[in-house]
Amino acid sequence: MRLTKFIYITIFCMAGTGFTIKAQETKTTEKKTEEKSVIEDIEVVRPYKPILAEAVKLRRSPDLNDVKTYKAKFNYNLTERKLELNSDINKLQAQQVAEERKAELINNYVKGAIGSAGTLLAEGYVNMGDDPALEAGAYFQHLGQSGKLNKQKADQQKLSVFGRTIGDLATLSGRVNFQRNGLYFYGIDKSNPTLNPDPERQVLKFFEAEGEVVNKFTDDPDAFSYAAKANGYIWSDKFDAKESSIILNGYMNKRINSFNLGLASSVEFGSTKDELTAVGNNIFKLNPYIKLQTNGVIINAGINFVQEFGDVSSSRIFPAVTADFTMIPDYLQIFGELKGDVNRNSLKQFTDENSFLNSNIFIKNSIEKLSISGGIKGTGGPGFGYKAKIYHKRIEDMPLFVNNFSNFNKFDVIYDFGTTKLTGAEGEISVQVSDALKWTSKINIEEYKPAAETQSWFKPQMRLTSDLRLNITESFGLNASVAIQSDSRAKVYLAAPDNPYLIPKREDETLVSVKGFVDLGAGASYKINNKFAAFARINNLLNTSYSKYLYYEMIGMNIFGGISYSF
Repeated sequence: MRLTKFIYITIFCMAGTGFTIKAQETKTTEKKTEEKSVIEDIEVVRPYKPILAEAVKLRRSPDLNDVKTYKAKFNYNLTERKLELNSDINKLQAQQVAEERKAELINNYVKGAIGSAGTLLAEGYVNMGDDPALEAGAYFQHLGQSGKLNKQKADQQKLSVFGRTIGDLATLSGRVNFQRNGLYFYGIDKSNPTLNPDPERQVLKFFEAEGEVVNKFTDDPDAFSYAAKANGYIWSDKFDAKESSIILNGYMNKRINSFNLGLASSVEFGSTKDELTAVGNNIFKLNPYIKLQTNGVIINAGINFVQEFGDVSSSRIFPAVTADFTMIPDYLQIFGELKGDVNRNSLKQFTDENSFLNSNIFIKNSIEKLSISGGIKGTGGPGFGYKAKIYHKRIEDMPLFVNNFSNFNKFDVIYDFGTTKLTGAEGEISVQVSDALKWTSKINIEEYKPAAETQSWFKPQMRLTSDLRLNITESFGLNASVAIQSDSRAKVYLAAPDNPYLIPKREDETLVSVKGFVDLGAGASYKINNKFAAFARINNLLNTSYSKYLYYEMIGMNIFGGISYSF
């Protein structure tokens, strides 16, 4: 049966195929005498489109968990590279700020002024620049004035050259100074004005050189610090007086936590010569100490050993104790001091205080047996500072000025034989409100109890100085000053004193009062531009004829002004 069905299907397919081929390839050929042509008929049959039976539906749910994982194939190309291990934290690179334009520094100036009372002022200052580790410069000043009295003239010249360099381990500094004072012994006794018709001329010259080395500060709690300084000067006057001095200072300090162990020492070789006198005055000092500094407490305890040698030989030991307690940081501190020392007297020191010194002055050191002081200091806020203290001193052989018996307009130096007691109080205050206002003031009130003398000659009980500066605008400023001094006492000999002088003879002397004074001064300055400025000054505004020393009146009111140039 199946074979019969197969035969029929095969015959049917072969018949269909043959018919189709015959239908598609029917050709008609006609030959013409004029031309040849081929004609073909093409029958187009549509493409075959198979029809598929509908799939049989599956009667079960698919397994959703049967998910095949796709694994991609990768090709790796490995390169050899050195492994770098860096466990450090990377530093942030700060963005660089544009360089600030350097401010134009004006380190140098010259100024000149003229005015009444023959005032002539010339001044100059030069500095090398803004290098913080190297500094060098020079300063010069000339000031001359004259008064109404006979040869009441004085002039002064100053010249200073200095330098400093900061190294890795220490700071070196040095300076050379020269000073010349020209004056006349113009003192006049108004009760007998003909005693000094032709005042003598005096010229004081001073030359000084100094060098210093100081180690740099370090925060190391066990640091070792040191310093050394050498100073020498030569002094002379128009007559035969000459003086020289060489001073060597050394200092060492070792820090151990809150303690400091230190040693300070100095030696001074001094020589004073005049026509009739010659004195070798040498002093050696040694000061070992221990210092405690912790929690607002600073205590320095030591001794001061002093050895005098030369024309006088003696050894002394004094206490050297200071204490400072901070009660309110930056606002209130309590301090105290207990010390003693030998003070070397010299012609240079005497003429700095009183230029009208006589010749052949006897030189003798003063002994500060005991000095006790204490007080408070601190600030009351930004721009305000204060200090107040009281003190008591016992001084042996304190030097005093007295008018010479033969030459009343020259001063001798005597020493109060014994121990002078000095009790005093000192106060200082400073107020600064930005750059517009600054005021400083200082007052000293002292009481002397002389040993052998009836009075401490030319020692006033009260001295006050005060300075005020007020800037109205950036270009215009005012300044004022005041100096006040109470009465003092002077001794006038009625007969020639003993030579050498030791104990006063009160029957051969009389006491004269030197009136106190008030000296007011005022000034103004105007800044024209960054280079030029103008200034003016008035001294002795009250025009009083006061005296610091007997027979020597100060110059009255004088006004001067000038211009300064900065570069």
